[in-house]
Parts: sequence; structure tokens; C-alpha cells
Amino acid sequence: MALWLMLAVVAVAGREVGYMWRYRRLTDGDLSWWQSFKVCMLCEFTSAVTPTAVGGSSLAMVFMNREGINMGRGTALMIITLFLDELFFVVSCPLIVALTGFSDLFGTMNVEFSVGLKWTFWGVYALIAAWAALLFVGIIAKPQWLKRLLAALFSLPLLRRWKRRAARMAVNMEAASVEARSKPVRWWVEAFAATALSWCCRYVLVCFLFLAFVPGSDSWLVFARQGVIWLLLLVCPTPGGSGVSEWLFNEYYADMVATAQVALVVALIWRLLSYYVYLVAGIAVIPSWLRDKKRR
Repeated sequence: MALWLMLAVVAVAGREVGYMWRYRRLTDGDLSWWQSFKVCMLCEFTSAVTPTAVGGSSLAMVFMNREGINMGRGTALMIITLFLDELFFVVSCPLIVALTGFSDLFGTMNVEFSVGLKWTFWGVYALIAAWAALLFVGIIAKPQWLKRLLAALFSLPLLRRWKRRAARMAVNMEAASVEARSKPVRWWVEAFAATALSWCCRYVLVCFLFLAFVPGSDSWLVFARQGVIWLLLLVCPTPGGSGVSEWLFNEYYADMVATAQVALVVALIWRLLSYYVYLVAGIAVIPSWLRDKKRR
């Protein structure tokens, strides 16, 4: 058991190494590993205290700016990180479904829960795919076309009050497009590989916990179901997915755990390593970040 728990901690570290690697790649090395670590911790902390539908990465440009990346470039890179995260789900979810099968992936002891889970999964996936497609058009394919579309859409009477925000978004997307279109394919491949590493480490964390507390469990099925859980948590309205994630975890893995007590232990350790640890880390990093800000 001790070995699997140690590997679970390694998976947590791997998650952050992936994100640090991504910031290093996106900034072409302008952020050091330590600076990337601080940006990661601050993003994780804001993710933990804001609804997951908002996400901590929405403030990444502020954190990068304090580390020497100008706000315009930081905003462009923030949009690119958002696109990479959405792209990972667009690519990985169909693969998980194809390799696992509907009956295993969505089949639980609670039939009503299984049916609702399946339809919610595909609904959220459709939203994520549409958002990823919009980001692709805005930052890679046709940034000017998207700018005109947003201008026309938010000129309608019902949407006119948000026209200024839409115009600001279009400007940010255009800046992201300039940044993205200037990069070689290798840059994109490395950035996506770093993104995939980080997300896969989130999934593998639970695999190690199951190996520690539920010997003989199907590690691939545990991994695959994590893909479903994290996709649904992307649109969760509670801070860090609190409440929803615990309920979803216990319901979804109920058919793989012998007793409710074991399920509770696994769920608590999972949340400790994937959520609460970032509250502590953020609180530890913020004073140093504020001191640096004051000096500047």
C-alpha cells in the first residue's frame, strides 16, 4: 500500500511538471522552472477557490505578467493554454469511449445514474468541442472572420450590452492568433504533450489509489472513468468542484469498490491530493508573490 500511495504523490508532482513544462514551452523559456512553478501554484489555487467553469487559468496572464511576461502576450498565451486543454478532451474522450465500451464506461449499479451520466457526458463533450472549434477558428484558422462574427452577433439588441466585452475578446483572440501562427509544428506538439502529461497524471493518481485500497481493480477502467469525471467537472459551478466531485466519485465507482467505507477513504485521499493540497500550496506561494509584486 505504501508504494502505491508514494506513486500517487508522484502523479501529483507529474501533473505540475506537465504544466510547468507547458509554460516553459509557451514562453520559449522566458519563464524559469521556478517562475513556472509559481504561476502553476497560483493558477491551481484560484481554480480551487473559484467555480471550475471559470478556472484558474483565466488569471494566468496576471500571474505571468508579474514574472516578466507583458500582459498582451500573457493574455494570448492564456487563450492558447485554454485551447490546448479543450483539445485534449476533444481528442482523448472519443479514444476512451472506443477503447472501453459503453457498457463498462457508463454501466454502474444505479441505472438512472448511468443513463443521466451518459447523456450529460455527451452534452458537455459537445459544448467543449464547439468551444475548441471556436478557439481554433479564432487563433489559428480565421481570426478576422471570428472578429467580424462577434461584432455582428453582439450588435443585436439583446446582446448589445456585452458588445464592448466581445470586442475585447476579439482583440485578445487576434493577439493569440499572431502568437500561435508564428510558431512551428514542434512547438505545438511539445505544448500539447505537456498538456496531455498533466491531465494523464490526474487520471493515474486515482489508479494508484485503487491499487492501494482496492487490489485487483481494473486500472484501465479506473483511468477511463476519470476522463468522464474531469470532463463533467469542467462545467461544475462550485469552487474546485466541491461537493459535486465527491458525490460523482462515490456514485461512479460504487460498482468497483466492495464497501462504502473504502470508497469514502479513496474519495477523501483523492480530493486531498487533487484539491486541498493546492489550497495549502497557494497560501504558501501567495506571500512570496505579493512581496515580489511590491518590490517591482
